[in-house]
Amino acid sequence: MSVSPALPSVSSVAPPTQAELLDFVRRTAADTELIDSLPLDPEGRTWVRLEGPGGSEAWLIGWPPGTGTGWHDHAESVGAFTTAAGELKENCLAARLPADGWKTLELSDDVDRERRLPAGKGRSFGQHHVHEVLNESAEVHAISVHAYYPPLPQIRRYSRTGQVLRLEHVERPEDWQ
Repeated sequence: MSVSPALPSVSSVAPPTQAELLDFVRRTAADTELIDSLPLDPEGRTWVRLEGPGGSEAWLIGWPPGTGTGWHDHAESVGAFTTAAGELKENCLAARLPADGWKTLELSDDVDRERRLPAGKGRSFGQHHVHEVLNESAEVHAISVHAYYPPLPQIRRYSRTGQVLRLEHVERPEDWQ
C-alpha cells in the first residue's frame, strides 16, 4: 500500500453573508463613541470609511435634515445598513431589474415598498437592489452604518417619474472616495 503525500491546504475565507453584514452594521451602530465622532455638516452628507468584515466596504454616514440618496443600486454587491441615530426612510422596488442592457423601464403598480428605520433598526439586501434612502426630518440629523460585499464596483443612479425608472449615470469608486 502506498501513501500519497498530503496536499497543501488552501486557505479560503468565505465572503461575508448578508446576515453577517447586518450583524456588523448593528454592532457598529451601537458604538456610541464612534457614532459621536462623526463630524456633521448642516448642508450635506458626511461619511467616513470603515473596515468591514471579510474584506467588505463599510461606511459611517451623517444625513442632515431633508437629505437623501436618490434612486440607486449597488450593482453586484450585497449589503446592509442600520440607523444609529435619528430615523431614515427607505423606498425600494420589490422587483428584480435586469442588470444591464436597458435605459428606461416601466414599473408595475405593485413594486413599491417603504420602510421606516428608527435608531437601532436596519436591513440587508441582495444584488441589484434599487432603493432610495431619506432623512425626512426637518430638524434632526440621522446617522447610519452601511456595509457592502464585494466592495462597491459601481453605483447606478436612476431618476423616477411615476412608474418610469430611467438609468441616468453610473458612478465608479473613484467618484466617491
